[in-house]
Amino acid sequence: MDIMMNYCDDMSYTHTVFPNILGHRTREEAELGPEYLLVSVVHNLLNGECTPDIRMLGCSVLVPRCEKEKVLKPCRSTCEAVRKNCYHAFEGIEMAWPYFLDCDRFFVSDQEGCYDPLEGLRAIQEEGNTPEKPHTVIQFSYQSNAQMNSILKKTAARCPEIAMTYSIGRSVEGKDLLVIEFSNNPGVHELLEPEMKYIGNMHGNEVLGRQLLIYLAQYLCSEYLLGNRRIQTLINTTRIHILPSMNPDGYELAAAELQDTIDPENEEAQNYNSWTLGRGNAQNIDLNRNFPDLTTIVYSRRRHRRFRSNHIPIPDAYWFGKVAPETYAVMKWIRSFPFVLSANFHGGELLVSYPYDLSKHPLEQKMFSPTPDEQVFKQIARTYADAHATMSEGNSGRCENFGSIGQDGIINGAWWYSFAGGMQDFNYLHTNCFEVTVELGCDKFPAEEELYTGWKDNKEALLTFMESVHRGIKGIVKDEDGNGIKGARISVRGIRHDITTAENGDYWRLLTAGIHILTASAPGYTRAMKKIHLPARMQKAGRVDFVLQKAVVEPDMEEDYRIPSMGTYEHFDPYNQFERYTISEQNQNGEEGQEKPWWWSYFSHAHGSTPTWLLRN
Repeated sequence: MDIMMNYCDDMSYTHTVFPNILGHRTREEAELGPEYLLVSVVHNLLNGECTPDIRMLGCSVLVPRCEKEKVLKPCRSTCEAVRKNCYHAFEGIEMAWPYFLDCDRFFVSDQEGCYDPLEGLRAIQEEGNTPEKPHTVIQFSYQSNAQMNSILKKTAARCPEIAMTYSIGRSVEGKDLLVIEFSNNPGVHELLEPEMKYIGNMHGNEVLGRQLLIYLAQYLCSEYLLGNRRIQTLINTTRIHILPSMNPDGYELAAAELQDTIDPENEEAQNYNSWTLGRGNAQNIDLNRNFPDLTTIVYSRRRHRRFRSNHIPIPDAYWFGKVAPETYAVMKWIRSFPFVLSANFHGGELLVSYPYDLSKHPLEQKMFSPTPDEQVFKQIARTYADAHATMSEGNSGRCENFGSIGQDGIINGAWWYSFAGGMQDFNYLHTNCFEVTVELGCDKFPAEEELYTGWKDNKEALLTFMESVHRGIKGIVKDEDGNGIKGARISVRGIRHDITTAENGDYWRLLTAGIHILTASAPGYTRAMKKIHLPARMQKAGRVDFVLQKAVVEPDMEEDYRIPSMGTYEHFDPYNQFERYTISEQNQNGEEGQEKPWWWSYFSHAHGSTPTWLLRN
């Protein structure tokens, strides 16, 4: 019979036969099935990507080619090529590869006699066969959580040699906390290559950071392919991790409220800037108050002669409080990678704040409370503020939501306003990572037409900040046999904050210019000391290696590695509190309560059985 199905009427042949390859006995039966429904909506679902290829491939199975009253099956090689190029698009919307596009089951080899279902499409493409150059196209609009994840996965698929995505956990409502990584060897820590991270949308209603990080991921991929030397150098020498949304549940709530407040006839209602709705996660927990308060421990023990303000263990009492799954996931992530530098993005002001966030006096809400690395943190903060279009231009045009905002767009966090349980203090006191907080502007949820301006204002600062991870010194601590020593300490005289070596003995230490005396030490080894000079305009980290000789551990020396009356650093989640929390939540909600993908409504009322084969799980 003639092909009489609207979405398949541009195939290179005109006659088909029923039953088709899927066993549909009539055209009506095929049209009512979920397979044809998917073919009809796939262009919208994938936002135009891989179409018409997917549609025509599906049509080759639904309305197969008929020659001499027999079915001529489509070629397996065509199916495999489309699957290779388009599988990531389905991953991006969390949809399984459709069963009826199974290349082994419904397609045949060239030797068995087949045809190319895309031959008509290829003929059209060959007429104007001018190869496209890669280019950076960024859509400056807001995305849903599913759309954001799709963009990240598509970006990684476009640049598989330098990018990959991975999840660090799930939100309260089960949404992936998806990270995109950039490196010339993604997924692998390379010796002496520093690692840095960006975190956005910690407060769900503060959204510009989320958008900037989505744009940054697209920009890095495109510019690398275009041959941008600066971007290629950055990615080839740095391992970059980007988490655009730490609080996808809060974002969803804030975005929904924004839609509700938009009134076309009321211009005043079109600017949404709620200071509370969507700020916390789905449990209404403020994630930037939910980390262990290690700063109070520092203040209580800072007069102890051997006390160092680094790698402070998490107190057991912390686990008896309410630990948000998002906080837990980020803590595990921070502990799992040797991060050197980090920034987390917020909204409500225009400045960079740096640790400590908690005032050193319990009764003072605004009190200068520096870390031992005050000069390093000021340098880090100024790096972003000075490269930003307007942030360092004095106090003009500031939001003044919290009073004085310091000089040149940077401020000590506790001097700005004091709070406990913040993420940047946790990074500094529990790991090697130096993190600052970047406040991106007065409007927490700016209008879409302002997103491009936000990108222009911050693009150079985002790049310069990443490049600054190569300041200071780096090196390897080895034993006499040339083996790297994990967990060795690098101390700087005059700074009571040490950093430790990574798995293979490599380390990175951010420092300001000047003369420094360094000490490398590890249990079971003698100490080694070096005096170094860092020039002011040095553009890359100086290399300082150490070789430690084995020695008997003296009790006096061993004490350096302990904080009196504290647990051990490895003592993480000792009571499996998070494990019990997730199990109980699953039991209460049951399988029916699990969130379905956003596209599920297209198919939930389809004729016949519900197409669960589209669900990845």
